Amino acid sequence: MVLVLLLAAVLWGIGHLMGAPKSARASMIGLLYVAVLALHLVLPDGHPLRMATGESPALWLIVGGFAIISFAYRQVLRRLRSRAEVTKQEKGQANGPAPLFSETELNRYARHIVLREIGGPGQKQLKEARVLIIGAGGLGAPALQYLAAAGVGTIGVVDDDLVENANLQRQVIHKDASIGTPKVFSAQGEMQAQNPFVTVRPYHRRLTADIAAELFAEYDLVLDGTDNFQTRYLVNETAVAAGIPLVSGALSQWEGQLSVFDPGRDAPCYRCIFDEAPAPELAPSCAEAGVIGPLPGVIGSMMAVEAIKLITGAGTPLRGQMLIYDALYGESRQIVVKRRPDCPVCGHA
Repeated sequence: MVLVLLLAAVLWGIGHLMGAPKSARASMIGLLYVAVLALHLVLPDGHPLRMATGESPALWLIVGGFAIISFAYRQVLRRLRSRAEVTKQEKGQANGPAPLFSETELNRYARHIVLREIGGPGQKQLKEARVLIIGAGGLGAPALQYLAAAGVGTIGVVDDDLVENANLQRQVIHKDASIGTPKVFSAQGEMQAQNPFVTVRPYHRRLTADIAAELFAEYDLVLDGTDNFQTRYLVNETAVAAGIPLVSGALSQWEGQLSVFDPGRDAPCYRCIFDEAPAPELAPSCAEAGVIGPLPGVIGSMMAVEAIKLITGAGTPLRGQMLIYDALYGESRQIVVKRRPDCPVCGHA
């Protein structure tokens, strides 16, 4: 085998000295490989030529297989790079020069780029997107993690809580060492450790009416992972006023639900469905009623999927649909939800 490798090196060197292109030199080595493999298949066991060139054809078949895999990988990578380099004319010259993807980013997002529904243009849209997430708890944790991993360029997170020991059963973005740390900073550290190519903006404060409008104006999309109706109504009203979609999720014990509220595209807003907050005893918090640990991960991940679909235009988002998932019995169902003409928030939107 050493003899064949030496001969291949000599052929490559002679081709280089003669100024032959790499494709021609590779062809010569390919012919050498075919000749050696043919000798092994034709000559009997123990023949001197077989003994001098590796003895068994199996070894050469393995070498050829690795060469084919390497060539195919390089071709796929070249195709991904060409698909990801979208020109300014394809979208939004007014937004300035398109962000470039490094080779590391291309490798990182390769599984997105090969998806027909996303591709290079969709990944570019993700990189240019600005998403605001209200709450870094059970629902916010997986949504933050997956949107950061997906390459969403700018992610804002609003929460005024500190990490507590009781959070760690389900809020998996936070670690034991983060107990006592503001959730937004704990989440920021984990997101940027996972993907240093995204920008995370932490807002360590409660969302209030005096800052909501100005804050929402900086983002294209909002995800609501809060657990109280007062904040949910504020998020909904501000999103409707700003004309941006709202992905909303909710949890209770073993059941979760989510929908995309977007009255600008004929979907209802949150207030259309939940006109009034229920009595406290009818909607207990997770601390009071409990919640199975993985359930926020399921619903929060679904929220991230809906966000990616909205950003890239892939598939059919849950506008006008509410998905309800029952983890205890492994059931899910969708119900149609409609706008109310008399809705005090979006009735005239």
